[in-house]
Amino acid sequence: MSRRVPQGHELGELGVAVAYDGVRVLVVGGPARALGVVTRLIQRGARVDVVAPEVATSVQDLAERAVLAWTARDYCADDLPGAGLVVIACHDPAQSALVRADCARLGIPTADVTAELSNGAATDETGDQQTTVVQPRPGSVVLVGGGPGDPGLLTVAGLAAIRAAEVVVVDRLAPLEVLRELGSDVQVVDVAKIPRGRFTPQEQINEVLLEHARAGRRVVRLKGGDSFVFGRGMEEVIACREAGIEVAVIPGVTSAVAAPELAGIPVTHRGLVQGFAVVSGHAAPDDPRSTVDWAALASSGLTIVILMGVETLPRIAAALLVGGRPTATPVACVMDAAGPRQRTVRTDLGALAQGTLPQGIAPPAVTVVGEVAALVDVAS
Repeated sequence: MSRRVPQGHELGELGVAVAYDGVRVLVVGGPARALGVVTRLIQRGARVDVVAPEVATSVQDLAERAVLAWTARDYCADDLPGAGLVVIACHDPAQSALVRADCARLGIPTADVTAELSNGAATDETGDQQTTVVQPRPGSVVLVGGGPGDPGLLTVAGLAAIRAAEVVVVDRLAPLEVLRELGSDVQVVDVAKIPRGRFTPQEQINEVLLEHARAGRRVVRLKGGDSFVFGRGMEEVIACREAGIEVAVIPGVTSAVAAPELAGIPVTHRGLVQGFAVVSGHAAPDDPRSTVDWAALASSGLTIVILMGVETLPRIAAALLVGGRPTATPVACVMDAAGPRQRTVRTDLGALAQGTLPQGIAPPAVTVVGEVAALVDVAS
């Protein structure tokens, strides 16, 4: 028998009065506007099934990572059996009415994204306006670094800016759950980039920011981590400045430090290592596009933190060995940091250089190379 949430449930109560562990939640429709609700349900342990012919890029990304299931077709009543809650996220009022009627007939509770997220943005519970460092102003853009993914690791200033926004332009690794707090009049634009898959070109993202700012809207560009750590944030700042658009930046907690820390790994440790380097693994050492001096990095004695480098890890490991790092150098890969699916895989450079990734390593991941990787929390 399927579990169901109580009748009269509202999405604004997620995680407060309702338990979702193991509950199958059917989401009909997959627009960017639903990202906050979908992410909150996943964080609370729900099994989320999305049915829609097309979905926002970030929803597709979650499906490709097996975080949720997506059926690419129109809704039908056969989708309902086994659902404990149905979230209606349709653009078509007629389809929304059909879903509502089918659910009423079967006694399945529903929640409407557009109706139940229309209470407006939440306010600062402390009432202390001094915590707001940057407030978006009409016709401006604010870049907000969202941290490693958990909305609790978003800065106070970042959250205040999001709550004041009229348009939020969001990436796939941003803390999507925070979008649940937005009022129904706030436009959410999903410009996610799936590795080696669907993506929005950076030039198009720049134009989206400029278009909304020129229309006099308060625009927030919400990214994962920190906007200036492989986030192409400065490109967006330059685009705004050249267009005469007011732009500000709110720093975020970078995953380069947060992911290892959440796995119990310090990037520096007295008596072990005196510094760390953060590099992109997008271009392998033997790729003409790579500008990293891997030999110098190997001999530096620093902890090496690699972002966006899952596919190239074996070639990176081989280059570090050539540069002088011992084969037994510990390596830890932290996947899906700051979320319920966080996990860590431990290995060493010698094993990685064999050319086959250990089972369980998959993006998004932050890789730590160095003696500190041996300090990983085995429970992470």
